Amino acid sequence: MTALSCQTSAQTAPVDPVALAQALIRCPSVTPANAGALDVLAAALTPLGFVCHRVPIHGPGPETVDNLYARLGTAAPYFCFAGHTDVVAPGDPGAWSQDPFGGGIQGEGGEARLVGRGAVDMKGAIAAFVAAVSGLLARSGPPQGSIGLLITGDEEGEAINGTRALLPWLAQRGERPDVCLVGEPTNPRRLGEAMKIGRRGSLNGRLVVHGVQGHVAYPHLADNPLPRLVRMLDSLIDCLLDEGTAHFPPSTLTLTSVDVGNAVTNLSPAMASAAFNIRFNPLHTAQSLEAWLRRRFDAVGGAYRLDLTLAGEAFLTEPGPFSTLVADAVARVTGLRPDLSTSGGTSDARFLKDLCPVVEFGLVGETMHKVDEAVTVADLHRLTEIYGMVLGDFFAGNGS
Repeated sequence: MTALSCQTSAQTAPVDPVALAQALIRCPSVTPANAGALDVLAAALTPLGFVCHRVPIHGPGPETVDNLYARLGTAAPYFCFAGHTDVVAPGDPGAWSQDPFGGGIQGEGGEARLVGRGAVDMKGAIAAFVAAVSGLLARSGPPQGSIGLLITGDEEGEAINGTRALLPWLAQRGERPDVCLVGEPTNPRRLGEAMKIGRRGSLNGRLVVHGVQGHVAYPHLADNPLPRLVRMLDSLIDCLLDEGTAHFPPSTLTLTSVDVGNAVTNLSPAMASAAFNIRFNPLHTAQSLEAWLRRRFDAVGGAYRLDLTLAGEAFLTEPGPFSTLVADAVARVTGLRPDLSTSGGTSDARFLKDLCPVVEFGLVGETMHKVDEAVTVADLHRLTEIYGMVLGDFFAGNGS
């Protein structure tokens, strides 16, 4: 890994979030590729005084992932932004109205939009991070405290060699933020509608029921696993896991696949399998859900194998000073008081919550992962203003 730094200069030009977002989009950093995105980011941060560390991590995932950790200052309090420069593949480039990695602007004035893969999820927010810090430095100089950026290249993939792996690295260095703001796109249709204060857990399961293959004309000489699989699944699909909590909806179990692989009509299979996903609130853990599943499967009987993969436990950052600070800034800029939401899929906040209080606020997610992913130029500037207010209020409230 390498470290780069230089002192903040009064002559350093303010960072333009649109230009920086364009530069990042022009790096085709489809997971796990970096494609120069972290170089662009480090080049923007070092003139502001950040010390930048490139942290490549290999294993147990299949690819080496490049990550970036940057920090301005060494004192407390410590405010950290977190995000990812990796993006999902654009699909058929011909379906886009322009090059998905071109970073072009469509329209003019208030209708102008920056189009490109990652514009919303989440290179636009990362550009706003940097622009907000540069604005704070221009207004009031370095804060009495620290600002960090924790940027991974492995969020859209298996998320093994990114933020999850960076946390032990931070712990070895004795670095621990006081709060963390993740720039995931949290707003459904309009900037200011929602921020995330938690996420549901996600547990993927694969159930394999074993039997004995046989001729369908002689079922007594075989052990068909399909009836047992059906009974096991039936015990799950109509079961209410819970009724939700004050901040979370009821937990859900969704079947995603049922497979036998039987290409003939006169043979009962030796094995049948099913896959499912459970999205759960903090009333459950992966361990408690495994126990619940096994009780139901054991009640049916017979040989089976259950493989579970945890994407992340449910968590909640209780509403308090940090969520209020972010919500206040959003309201001042947008005129909207954001809902405190826990909806949606998983994010790297599921790892960061072990480090410090974490909330998420970013752009409008309507076009994320879609053809012609885009953010309005106006929203990029407004998000920069929100992040700048959050920083100013955080350090003012902590005695800077």
